[in-house]
Amino acid sequence: MPPRTLVIVNPASRNGRTRKTFLTLEQQLRDRLGPLEIDWTKTPRDAERLAREGARAGVERIVVAGGDGTASEVVAGVLAADLGDRVEIGLLPLGTGADLNRGLGLPMDLDRAIEGIAEGRTRCIDAGRIDYQDTSGKARCTRFINSATVGVSGLVCAMVNQTSKRLGGTVSFLAGTVRALARFEPTPVELTLDGEVVHAGPIVLATANNGPYFGGGMRGTPRARFDDGLLDVVIIPGLSKPMLFRKLPRLYSGTHVDVPGVLYLTGRKLEARSIGNSCELEVDGEPLGHTPARFEVLPRAITLVGASETR
Repeated sequence: MPPRTLVIVNPASRNGRTRKTFLTLEQQLRDRLGPLEIDWTKTPRDAERLAREGARAGVERIVVAGGDGTASEVVAGVLAADLGDRVEIGLLPLGTGADLNRGLGLPMDLDRAIEGIAEGRTRCIDAGRIDYQDTSGKARCTRFINSATVGVSGLVCAMVNQTSKRLGGTVSFLAGTVRALARFEPTPVELTLDGEVVHAGPIVLATANNGPYFGGGMRGTPRARFDDGLLDVVIIPGLSKPMLFRKLPRLYSGTHVDVPGVLYLTGRKLEARSIGNSCELEVDGEPLGHTPARFEVLPRAITLVGASETR
């Protein structure tokens, strides 16, 4: 008997194209996965609620029909229900950036992705927890699956989400990054990793990543692994704008970590405290809130289905 399966669909993903794509896939999913329960998100963070309620109602498998942000919300919901060891999560490549699928080595082809979920091979990977402040200054907590960052990235994601994204994830995020860098002024932040202050001063970007990719194909933390029990921390200090624009292409190859002044560290807990004005946060391609924030790894917290690669 197939596991009880819930499909969470984000119809706004890929600039609204996911709605139409999913409708063409629905029968194929039923044929390969068995009976389905289907819920459509209606508002931001709705996937988190649907996943939490579904997990508590006894769903054994949740298939994500959306992008990295939707997957992150589903992970947050399952972990909020404290059922990460009992609910498998499958990923369909229906987002703009696809950094999560890219980092995990998952198929970008929908037919292959569905077959992988149907075959049922599973893999346990880490997740992350974030304690932060929302835009009203209220303390909040959520979880994430791939990437969490402090600095210019929040502005990048806001700009990307204002566009049509018709040119795809790579071009959309590159254009958003260029626009954001032109406007952004490095913010003084104190960063503490596992109890030790590792940076105190202006930053352009600091990561607390589980996987290697963010920003539509940028290899921001090239040595990151999803199952090593560590967060990969890259700190890009307040470099001059001419240097930032010159070095920007190196983000795609991962060689930006060799630029003088850039730090690459690993650890279990990163704390970010602004020295002055607060600094914006971004989680899995979506703006979240601002500092102060604490990022913590949750080792082997979730189970993916259809993820048989070893990355």
